[in-house]
This record gives sequence, structure tokens and C-alpha cells, in this order.
Amino acid sequence: MGKVTGMERRVSKFGNSLGITMTDALRQVGLELGDTVSIDVRTAEGEIVIKKMNKVSLPDGVGTDFIESLSKVMQEYDETLKGLKDR
Repeated sequence: MGKVTGMERRVSKFGNSLGITMTDALRQVGLELGDTVSIDVRTAEGEIVIKKMNKVSLPDGVGTDFIESLSKVMQEYDETLKGLKDR
């Protein structure tokens, strides 16, 4: 597979969503199914920038279930935690 430096794609309908395919470009930056990306919409420039998120390894003994539980607690007590940081 050669390096893709520019490409043109047509917007298609995928179920109720609009999208484009760009498998070769995603593979070039190391993205795989299930990876997380950040999306920056630059309305004034008519641009959408997609960036690969860094994969984080959990320390030994810390499972994804702990991270999910912690995330739920942080969301539930968001205002309380913000108040505690200012004390």
C-alpha cells in the first residue's frame, strides 16, 4: 500500500448517518477498528480535522471495569468535585 497524500471522496449515507470511507488513510496513521479519535470541526475554514488519540496502558491490577466505575462516579459528582478543588 502506497502513501496516500490526497484523496477525494463522496459523502454517502450509512443508515441514518452521512459518512465517507478512507480506510487506507486511517491505516497509514495506525488506526484500527475500535480506536478512539478526536474530531475538531473548523466551521470558518470548512475543515474537519481527525486526530488519533494515544492509547493508554493501565497499570497492573487496574482493570477497565475500575476505570468505567470511576468515570461514572466523576460524572455523577462533577459539581461536588469541582467545589472540593477550590477549597
